[in-house]
Amino acid sequence: MTKIQILTDSCSDLNAELRAKYGIDYVHMKTIVDGKETPASLDWEYYSPKEMYDALRAGKRITTAQVPNEEFEEVFTKYLKQDCDVVYVGCSLSLSGSVNAGKLVAEQLLANFPGREIYCVDSKCSCYGEGALAIRATEYRDAGMSAKEIAVKIAAECNTMNQFATVDSLEYLRKAGRVTGAAAFFGSIFSVKPIIISDAVGNNYAIKKVKGRKNALAECISMLKQIVKEPEKQILYVGHADCLDEALAVKDQIMQEVPFKSAYVNWLGPIIGSTTGPGTIGIYCFGDEVTVQA
Repeated sequence: MTKIQILTDSCSDLNAELRAKYGIDYVHMKTIVDGKETPASLDWEYYSPKEMYDALRAGKRITTAQVPNEEFEEVFTKYLKQDCDVVYVGCSLSLSGSVNAGKLVAEQLLANFPGREIYCVDSKCSCYGEGALAIRATEYRDAGMSAKEIAVKIAAECNTMNQFATVDSLEYLRKAGRVTGAAAFFGSIFSVKPIIISDAVGNNYAIKKVKGRKNALAECISMLKQIVKEPEKQILYVGHADCLDEALAVKDQIMQEVPFKSAYVNWLGPIIGSTTGPGTIGIYCFGDEVTVQA
């Protein structure tokens, strides 16, 4: 049986433990500070999460860049030489051009590896939504599906991954050009907090506004409870941008009210965290199909 390697990218926020558990590798995006590019590592080799979030609080601008073609070429080639087919589950094309870059590199490489296949799938989401879809791809791999079958299956299920997030400020997302439907939230009322979903095409869409942080988190939980399907068969993912205590409280409340198989709480990584800013909390699960579009 053909070996299959599942890849994702820096936006998936899967740490080393999860990647090892499910046999996932990833391609690196870039973060850029004061003109210096650094690989966006999910293992935080170049700076700690605390250092990054403190720098953002101090006003440091951190920009990001998609996966370079050279990175795709190196990682794809590594697995093609091992006689693997590859399925890359990448960040939403509405947020990053990485999936299209991967497709171009794959097309060029495959001419030299007859019989091998590479599929690049737009996850139509990011963060732990993207990561959860990559993990699901490994489950299909382990069930014996071909690379093509996995890619088709994941593409068909992308819109069943739901995100509910809130941020302390939309300023970071606005500067990064990573949020739509935001105009209504730029007002003089500082305590109004947005609820951000990943819409049907993968945009970050500020779908609601709620008065106060506590109410915003409660609304995220309420919305998740309304759409989740078969929670006993899946993991609840909670990502945070240097607000662990709140994230744990959100996780605890959900687990008391919804019978998820398990829960996972961890940092928002360097790409997601630098574009959403400190204080962001996002919750992710499979559920009703996302149909709303900004």
